[in-house]
Amino acid sequence: MLEKLAGIEERYRQIDAELLEVGGDYQRAAALNKERSELEPIVEKARQYRRMLKNLEEARRLLEVEQDPELRALAEADIAALEPQFEALEKEIKTMLLPKDPRDDKDVIMEIRAGTGGEEAALFAADLFRMYSRYADRMRWKTEILSENPTGIGGYKEIIFEIKGKGAYSRLKYESGVHRVQRVPVTEASGRIHTSTATVAVLAEVDEVEIAIPESDLEIEVYRSSGAGGQNVQKNSTAVRITHKPTGMVVACQDERSQLQNKLRALSILRARLYEIEIEKRRAELDANRRAQVGTGERAEKIRTYNFPQNRVTDHRIGLSSYNLQAVLDGEIDLFIEELITREQAERLAASAAAEERENGVTA
Repeated sequence: MLEKLAGIEERYRQIDAELLEVGGDYQRAAALNKERSELEPIVEKARQYRRMLKNLEEARRLLEVEQDPELRALAEADIAALEPQFEALEKEIKTMLLPKDPRDDKDVIMEIRAGTGGEEAALFAADLFRMYSRYADRMRWKTEILSENPTGIGGYKEIIFEIKGKGAYSRLKYESGVHRVQRVPVTEASGRIHTSTATVAVLAEVDEVEIAIPESDLEIEVYRSSGAGGQNVQKNSTAVRITHKPTGMVVACQDERSQLQNKLRALSILRARLYEIEIEKRRAELDANRRAQVGTGERAEKIRTYNFPQNRVTDHRIGLSSYNLQAVLDGEIDLFIEELITREQAERLAASAAAEERENGVTA
C-alpha cells in the first residue's frame, strides 16, 4: 500500500510542476486541476498515515528498549491510543484506493415503468418520480423530463428523466431494480391492501464520443406529438421514434418543441441504454451469476418495499427499514444509499484482500 501511496504522491507533485508550466493552455490547466483535486484527499490521508505510522513505530521501539516503568507506561498508552486510529485510517485509505467506477461522476437518465398492478402501479411510478425529484432538489441537482406516458388520474405508465449534478450516478445507481408498494389504492372501494410494482433503471449519461452509433444502425421516424388523450397537439411532425436495428430497441421522444431536440433526446437515451448493455456484458464475463439490473417486474423480484399500513420502507438487499415512509417519499433516501455504499465497499475490500492473498501465495 505504501508503494501505491508513494506513486500517487509523486503524480501529485508532477501535476503541481506541470501547472507552473501550462501557460495559456486553459484546457490542459482545467484537466490538471481536475486530476489534482481528485488526488488531493488521498494525498492528505497518505501524509497523515505516514505521520501516524512513524509515531506508532517510535512508541513500539521505546517499549522494546526502555526499562523505566513510567516511560514504558507512556509508550503503552500511546500504542493503545494509536493502533485503533491507525487501523481505521488504513481501512479508509484502502477504500479510497479501490478502482473507481468511471461512471460515478456522470449525470444520469432514470427510467421508471409501471409493473404489476395496473393503474395502482402507474400511480406508484408517479410517487417514485416525485421521490427522486425531491431527492435531486435536496442534492441541488437539476431534473428534466425527457419522455413521459401519463395516465388519466396522475400516474405514469413510463417516465424517463434526466438528473444533472456532481456525483449523481455514484448515489442513484443503487436505485436500479423492482420497487414494491403495499397499500389500499384510491380506486379500491372495499379497502383491501394491494401489492403493485414499478421498475427503476438508472443509466449513466454518455457522450457521443464514448459510444458511437452508426447511422446505418438507426431507423428514424417522425410523427405529430399527441396529448394524454391521444389527440394530436401539434400540426408539424416534431415527435421522433428511433429504432436501433441490431438490438430492436425503440426510443421515442415528443416533449420538445422541435424535431431536432426530440431526436437529440432520443439519441441520448439510446446511447445510455447501449452503454449499460455493454457494461452488463463485461460484468457478466467476470460474474456469470450476476442478476439483471431490473428483472421482469414480478412481485417476487424486489429491492425495496413501501408498506403504507405499517408506515415502513424496507430495503431487502441490506435488511434495513425506515418507519417514516412519508419522509422517504419526500426524498429522504440517504439512509439506504449510505448503507448500500458501505456494503459495496466492504465487499470490494474483501475481494481485494482475497486477491492480494492469492497473489502473495503464488509469489511465495
